[in-house]
Amino acid sequence: MKKGYEKYFGFKPIDIPDRTWPSKQITKAPIWCSVDMRDGNQALVDPMNLEEKLEFFKTILGVGIKEIEVGFPSASETEYEILRTLIDGGYIPDDVTIQVLVQARPHLIKKTFEAIHGAKNVIVHFYNSTSTLQRKVVFKTDMDGVIDIAVKGAQLIYELTEEEKKKNPETNIRFEYSPESFSGTEMDNAVEICRRVMEELHITKENPIILNLPSTVEGSTPNGYADQIEYFCRHLPNRESAIISLHPHNDRGTGVAAAELGLLAGADRIEGTLFGNGERTGNVDIVTLALNMWTQGVDPQLDFHDIKKIKEVYERCTKMSVPPRHPYAGELVFTAFSGSHQDAINKGKMYMEESHSDMWEVPYLPIDPADVGREYEPIIRINSQSGKGGTAFILANNYGIKMPKAMHPEFGAVVQNACEEKGKELTADEVFDLFQKEYRNVNGPYRLVNYKISEEKNEDDALTTVHFTGTLKYKDEAPVQIDGFGNGPVGAFCDAMNKTPLREYEFIDYDEHAIAVGSDSKAISYIQLKTPQGKTIFGIGVSHNIGYACMKGVICAINRDQPDTMRDDTMPGIFDVC
Repeated sequence: MKKGYEKYFGFKPIDIPDRTWPSKQITKAPIWCSVDMRDGNQALVDPMNLEEKLEFFKTILGVGIKEIEVGFPSASETEYEILRTLIDGGYIPDDVTIQVLVQARPHLIKKTFEAIHGAKNVIVHFYNSTSTLQRKVVFKTDMDGVIDIAVKGAQLIYELTEEEKKKNPETNIRFEYSPESFSGTEMDNAVEICRRVMEELHITKENPIILNLPSTVEGSTPNGYADQIEYFCRHLPNRESAIISLHPHNDRGTGVAAAELGLLAGADRIEGTLFGNGERTGNVDIVTLALNMWTQGVDPQLDFHDIKKIKEVYERCTKMSVPPRHPYAGELVFTAFSGSHQDAINKGKMYMEESHSDMWEVPYLPIDPADVGREYEPIIRINSQSGKGGTAFILANNYGIKMPKAMHPEFGAVVQNACEEKGKELTADEVFDLFQKEYRNVNGPYRLVNYKISEEKNEDDALTTVHFTGTLKYKDEAPVQIDGFGNGPVGAFCDAMNKTPLREYEFIDYDEHAIAVGSDSKAISYIQLKTPQGKTIFGIGVSHNIGYACMKGVICAINRDQPDTMRDDTMPGIFDVC
């Protein structure tokens, strides 16, 4: 590729020193127009059949888009028939306008008017290419020749519209004109051709025209396109009689940004497709544009509450696939593998629960997955790059296991080792199975065979003393009777343990919570001990009785340390803090 770049012409920016769009914000939804059934469909390897087009049309209606370009009826019999099916079959709601595309050529325009007969609301969208390159290479004419094509097309369309009104007074026909390859056209020429078209169509403020300004081939950074839109809007005579529409393509991968900056620059309307399908790199993505607005507190006036269903219809009808990293709809876009990301998401989720805030404040997630029908379960996925926060999130959100923060590193290391051994990510169920294996299903040498709790109340000081008696067994050795006293069941149990060689285990902390509700409610207790070697270790206990859950947690932690022999019973007692 040595010096191959030298054969390309660079974009020549417009000099607008007082441009206003950089300081503006998008505060309302544009008029949306779907071109999935025309621009999107023509780009498919296998274009949609009639049944698929009808299903896709209904899906677009369900999203809430009120202007839908349904085809190029003069281009083929298939395109003609789908339009007639929509009209004759009564598929078009009264508040929806269908749009038909046609080149500014007389015989195609006449065929188009035959196709729209009987429709209630129609936009006749005609175009011809105006760019410097197209004039030079394709049409071999000057700008006057290109303007003449557009003017003659506008004259014929106006005549046929007047005739159709006489035949069907209830038909509402609106006009749309596109100087195709607008972004490659000199701006003064783009303004002039649109001015002439508006004159021929007798456009007024009460009957505005849609002027569609496409970046047919994206040729500049998005700010360059925005400058073109602002320049055009400033210099167009009778601007209040025009709805400025954008039709960005994605050749540079910046179609969404170009559309957003174009709206800041004065545009009123967007033509695009669901998930950005279209020729070459595609059209601008309506889903991304709309949900970008949603995340900024702006109602896009479109309904994507079940993005998975819309995605399923799109993929089935178009035979295309939505990439896993596609904004908002991709399989992995709400998924974090990175440990630091997982930890921040987990903390954000906890903050939302604790603060009861109505505002969305979760790091790394610009949108609440529930807003688009996505679930929380797949947000955190575990692989060798994951951290302690991710495993904690999985257990808390999927299984109600809310480990104390101090326990996260210990279990996080267990999970990471399992990922490295497996060589790929772990499912949520596999993470839970690891937790069960590591803490719940511990079959260690120590067992609390039985126990009994009794209470004694001292009438003088109104204190209650709890007496614990039980049987502790080590491997196959004879059971040992233990007993202790405390101001509660757990304290009495710890006092009893203090009288055994296990006293050298230091009690650090414990936490507990319910893991079910109703008659089958259980408690889970998390016990943190320090081993005789100074290492921190955790155990858990689960029981309908919270006191017994704590006792089981202590035994679990000791068993996880798996001592070969009993420890020296001369060590000072340290379970008293229970």
